[in-house]
This record gives sequence, structure tokens and C-alpha cells, in this order.
Amino acid sequence: MTPSDLANLLRERFGNSVAQKSPDVWQIETQGFRLLIVLSSDFSWLRLLLAIAPASQAAPYLEFLMEANFDRTQEVRYALNQGVLWAVFQHNLTSLTADDLDSAILRTLSLAKTGLNDSFNHLTEQRLRQIIQAAKQQGLTLKATLQNLTRLYEEGMLGDLEQSSDEKNQFLAAWEYQLQRLWPEVEA
Repeated sequence: MTPSDLANLLRERFGNSVAQKSPDVWQIETQGFRLLIVLSSDFSWLRLLLAIAPASQAAPYLEFLMEANFDRTQEVRYALNQGVLWAVFQHNLTSLTADDLDSAILRTLSLAKTGLNDSFNHLTEQRLRQIIQAAKQQGLTLKATLQNLTRLYEEGMLGDLEQSSDEKNQFLAAWEYQLQRLWPEVEA
């Protein structure tokens, strides 16, 4: 693929949403995303970039994000640069096909759309497993663990003192669901 092939392909796929910022940079801006396409200075490599979140928001999840790069993200990667967590795809321009580019754009958009949700869910489950393990090591039952959590909410040590009783009940129901789901899987 040449740079002019790339420009034509981008205009075909995205129409007026494409702006060529310089001979080696395009930006696709829609209501849902702003995708950057950058060529290397010698026009041999293409890079797709899509901002996900500030690096400070991603910091608690870096280990999970790096594991995802190894196992789950396929040809798109998480990367940090200039204080931002990015979804990034890189490929040699000469061997890039239109199908490869379409697939890379879809995967990049998908990774960005997922954002930090998977990381947050993974970290939350990891912490819940630690809570269950600690409770089991203390000889607590599931029922006793739920009673402790209820007491912590009532005393304001968890949640917010300004929470309505409905909100507290929703949080406690979520705790109960997750603890019941994970309790049999965790060993003391």
C-alpha cells in the first residue's frame, strides 16, 4: 500500500470525517472517536492511534494491560505516551492490505471502546477473591462475611454516608451476588 492508496482508502471508508493534517498524518474524527493515522518519516510504517484514557487513570491497571497485550489484544496494543493510554496498531505499509487495515481499525476501535472496563472488572474480581480468601482464613462463612459488609456500610466505612438506603441496598446486593458467585472458587 502506498500513502496515496491509504489516503484513498480512508476517504472511501470515512468520507468527510477524514482530514489529512500533513503528508504523513490523517485524522478521522466522528462523534464517537478521533483516530490518528501516522506514517513514519520514511513512509514505510503505519501507526493507528486512538486515545483511551489519561495515564493517571490507567496506572492502577498497568499490570493487567500488559498481560492483555500478551494474551488478548492480538495485533493492537495498549501503549503509554505523553501522559495518555493509547490503543495502537503498527504495520509495515508496503505489506498492508485494505482488509488488514479495516481489521486493524475495527480492533483499535474495539480496544478503545472497552477502555479500562475490562481492567477495572479484573482488578475488582481480584480484590473480591482476596476478601473471600481472608474471610475463609478467619473461618468466616459467606453469611458472616455479608453481615460484616452490611455493618461496614451502616457505619459509613464503606460507601457514602449520604447514600440513600436504596443505593446501599443496591451496593450490598452487588456484593452479595459477586461473593456468592466467587465463594466456591476461592480456597483459604
